[in-house]
Amino acid sequence: MRFKGLDLNLLVVFDALMETRSVTRTAERIGLTQPATSAALRRLRDYFRDEIVVPVGKRMHPTPFAESLHPQIQLALRGVERAITAPTAFDPATSNRCFRVIGSDYIMVAVLVPLMHRFATIAPHLRIEILLPTEHSIGELESGRADLLITPEPFLAAWHPHEVLFEEEQVVVGWARNPVFARGLTEEDFLAAGHVTVAFGSNRVPAFADSTLARMGCDRAIEVTVSSFASAPWFIAGTSRLAVLHERLVRQIASRFDLAWARMPFPFPKMNEMMQFHQSRADDEGLAWLRQQMREVAAEAA
Repeated sequence: MRFKGLDLNLLVVFDALMETRSVTRTAERIGLTQPATSAALRRLRDYFRDEIVVPVGKRMHPTPFAESLHPQIQLALRGVERAITAPTAFDPATSNRCFRVIGSDYIMVAVLVPLMHRFATIAPHLRIEILLPTEHSIGELESGRADLLITPEPFLAAWHPHEVLFEEEQVVVGWARNPVFARGLTEEDFLAAGHVTVAFGSNRVPAFADSTLARMGCDRAIEVTVSSFASAPWFIAGTSRLAVLHERLVRQIASRFDLAWARMPFPFPKMNEMMQFHQSRADDEGLAWLRQQMREVAAEAA
């Protein structure tokens, strides 16, 4: 099938080339021979009048034009995929759909684990693929690689629909035998302690609590920065270090790591944990059902 003189099958080859950066692996992925894939690359180059990928060492690297074109091609292909695979009506009892959800390990513990327990009864064939948040999370949503992004409100993309999943308190966490908890944590104790913080992705984007404390001008001694919430307790237990973590998470892990926790010793905003999805998915019955299930699970854990 051709559209404006372009064989639309070539777009599948283009997408795979951009992902694999290899003619050989592209051929394997889409089920073509290597000569057929090389021929497809030549046709792409002829049509777009661009090299698309060029050899650098032992790998192929996309040209600037191909890099700029790829997100648009991805979005188009994902839209076609959704259109031809989505049933006319969503039935959770029989659907074998896989939802791709971007969420931190905190969201896994607070929402996704109990959600999967619920699925065992009401939606036994549904699957969840969990992607950890990075600086590319919005791009994953844009390209259709993710169905749902769960993130604190400050990290939303303003141009796509979003809704509140739940409201969350931040609490101070430390080793249960740290004397500051027995006598009552003060602001002075908080500021005097060494701290463990959380930051995501290669750009080291700080978690909600840590970015909020920085904006408040809170000067702390940061001794350890980890890339996941679940890593923080390992650097707290048996030490005098503190961390500011989500209350729902702390309730789950405190006894396992011999931790104590206390309310923030000064006024601190609550966090709105949000769900965001692509505008094109606003009428997706399955995604609407998933969001409702997540709201109910979150409310039960409050």
